[in-house]
Amino acid sequence: MRKVIIVVAGILLLVGSVLISNFMAREKETVKKEVQKVSTLVFTKEVKNETLPVVVNATGQVQATQRIDLFSEVQGVMQQGSNIFKPGIRFSKGQTLLKITGEDFKANLQAQKSNFQNLITSALADIQLDFPNSFEKWNAYVKNFDINSPMAPLPKADSDKEKLFITGRNISSTYYNVKNAEIILKKYTMTAPFTGVLTEALVNPGTLIRPGQKLGEFIDPTNFELEVAVGSNLAGFINKGKQVTVKATDGTGRTWKGTVTRINSRVDPQSQTVKIFIKVSGDGISEGMFLEAEINAKNVSKAYTVNRSLLLNENSIYVVKDGKLALQEVNPVYFTKGNVILTGLSDGTQVITKSVPGAFEGMEVIINKN
Repeated sequence: MRKVIIVVAGILLLVGSVLISNFMAREKETVKKEVQKVSTLVFTKEVKNETLPVVVNATGQVQATQRIDLFSEVQGVMQQGSNIFKPGIRFSKGQTLLKITGEDFKANLQAQKSNFQNLITSALADIQLDFPNSFEKWNAYVKNFDINSPMAPLPKADSDKEKLFITGRNISSTYYNVKNAEIILKKYTMTAPFTGVLTEALVNPGTLIRPGQKLGEFIDPTNFELEVAVGSNLAGFINKGKQVTVKATDGTGRTWKGTVTRINSRVDPQSQTVKIFIKVSGDGISEGMFLEAEINAKNVSKAYTVNRSLLLNENSIYVVKDGKLALQEVNPVYFTKGNVILTGLSDGTQVITKSVPGAFEGMEVIINKN
């Protein structure tokens, strides 16, 4: 009897296992069929190709077109010029920026001029004997000589013999030595080479100045140059004289018109960019401020713009074909901050406009009509 019960229990257990297995298999098939029927809702946009401009946006710093660093070539104590030597002070062309005491050098120069005058005077007697036709011009030169005025050019020799005579008496060499001293004397007074403003002042009246010492910086505040870097692949589409829109980066929305004046032919080996220089001027532009340039480099025909996040492997994008996702190869032309201009899409193609989580090629999708 015990054996019969064990056999019956075994049979019942085996039948139950088979029934449970069949039930679970049917459930899996049902779930699988239901999963296969689920489609993901996607957002798309129909492609309409057009000619798009490639606008290069680049930010750079403004610098004055005319700027000079002021350095001293002589030694002495600084004196006040025609105006105070402070940043922000404007000077007209030719106006004195600053002076350096040079009374001892000036006195030495006058002594050199006096010796030069005596040198010519002592040679007049020989000139009258050997070169009677040239005596009057040399005599007039001596009479009109003024040690307080810049020296006049030497009289021109009428013959090679007279020229050798003047050279042999050291008149020519002494003359050029004195002229050199006159040039140095002018450097004790520094004048404005153009109308502008002092942007940096490193010395004050009473300061002892030495040769080679930097004194300040002087610029023309009306004409500026904006230096920006653009990709070397686009530099060939930017020409000298091209009009550029320049924008403020401080959020004020101010804009100015600029012109490309120079293009560097050297490509930076690190960034693979080329320097572009843009002339710009107008109210509100100051030395050192940052501006953004918008340069229309070229036009791309049969082009379309998508978000950069939708580009896969740098040359593919998802499109919808027959209710399924498909990878479409494209040709990226230019990348902006958030978008990419590309070619290779046909008009009417449904392009994915928002990333699809877990997307794969062949994935069944439903287009959101709204």
